[in-house]
Amino acid sequence: MKVIEKAENKRNNIIFTDVEGLVPKDHLLRKVEKVLDFSRVYGLVEHLYSENTGRPATDPVVLVKLVFLQHLYGIKSLRQTVKEADMNIAYRWFLGYDLTTPIPHFATLSYAFATRFPSEIFQKIFQWILEEADKKSVLDVKTTYLDATHIKANANKKKHRKVMVEKVARVYEEQLRKEINEEREKNGKKPFKDTDDGDENPPESKMVTESTTDPESGLFHKGEHKVEFAYSSHTVCDGNNFVLDCIVTPGNLHDSTVFDELYDKVTENFPEIETIAIDAGYKTPWICKKVFDSGRVPSLPYKRPMTKKGFFKAREYVYDEYYNCVICPNGQVLPYSTTNRNGYREFKSNPTLCRECPYLKQCTDSKSNQKTVVKHIWEKYLDRAEDFRHTLAGALSYSRRAQTIERVFADAKEKHGMRYTLHRGITRVQNWVMLKFAAMNLKKLAMWAY
Repeated sequence: MKVIEKAENKRNNIIFTDVEGLVPKDHLLRKVEKVLDFSRVYGLVEHLYSENTGRPATDPVVLVKLVFLQHLYGIKSLRQTVKEADMNIAYRWFLGYDLTTPIPHFATLSYAFATRFPSEIFQKIFQWILEEADKKSVLDVKTTYLDATHIKANANKKKHRKVMVEKVARVYEEQLRKEINEEREKNGKKPFKDTDDGDENPPESKMVTESTTDPESGLFHKGEHKVEFAYSSHTVCDGNNFVLDCIVTPGNLHDSTVFDELYDKVTENFPEIETIAIDAGYKTPWICKKVFDSGRVPSLPYKRPMTKKGFFKAREYVYDEYYNCVICPNGQVLPYSTTNRNGYREFKSNPTLCRECPYLKQCTDSKSNQKTVVKHIWEKYLDRAEDFRHTLAGALSYSRRAQTIERVFADAKEKHGMRYTLHRGITRVQNWVMLKFAAMNLKKLAMWAY
């Protein structure tokens, strides 16, 4: 019978070593340290510190590194990050500490990022890492990918109230109004008059459910049954999965309403973008027009027609631009009737002819037997997007969304703790998300560079 040999207790042995020798040569934090000069942090925050008053401050580089540790390794809170750093030798090495130096208290860390550092610091840190990636020529922005994902808010869904809020104004309202009136005048119709206060379409109000715990979050319906308060992270990444920018909004805001701001920001920073791949939620006349007019191409998917079962599809009603009319599947001409306030041209059939049509039941269920077809005044931009969708470039660019932006969201949630947030308020959540994406970019840059 083999005798079990008990291991010797060496807990109290005294040895001479250094922290440098205890960290593996290929450790991720060694690569991060090589790829980024953290001394630049001093220049970013020096105006926030006083030289002659107050007690000595904690090194801001240590504070920034601690937060990067949280997001690099998906640690759920700053308190837990401090605990992990206290016990992990590699984390201590990254901070420049030995085995006995006390880690800054989590309250110091929390105060710095919640109160002392303004939002512009988080944006500068994010841009700094993106600049380093650009210097090493690892960005591929010829085709970019834009989408949104939801982040569960730190709010009890049972604690809420009903409030009236104004609907979000459309940024293109003035331009659309101008083109509508030009269209109406061209066709012998009177232009729409402005109201007395100078606004043709005064802001509309709607009733929403607001959280009493975190009023800045939004109620998000996930599937048919799951309802929760959440935030949305509207994000753009390049072909190599580097996040280029993001905007955080309440979870009940539609993706398309945030497109303009995010698109303008990312194209200003990266004018070399040629194609932007977006999902069906962004397939609107205005978004297609905006992208095409800026000299770029939107890569969009097929969107199933929203017509009743058994009825003709919208594409079966052909628009004749020369005669400004629509031809129905039975060959009847639907002449132009008017252009409504929402920018849709209306084409109406002759009910007398429709009553005798053998396809009436597949065309309309109108009691007057009149078919009305609507076409947006910017419909041609949707047609151009459809043409690009059928090209090889369109198919390839959209198919890569699964390996790019969707992979970014999957990694952010599974590996970096972005599935839910402990922060409240849109500003703090925005800063938190920016740091998370900055850490993800930094990790990718470090792995690629070394």
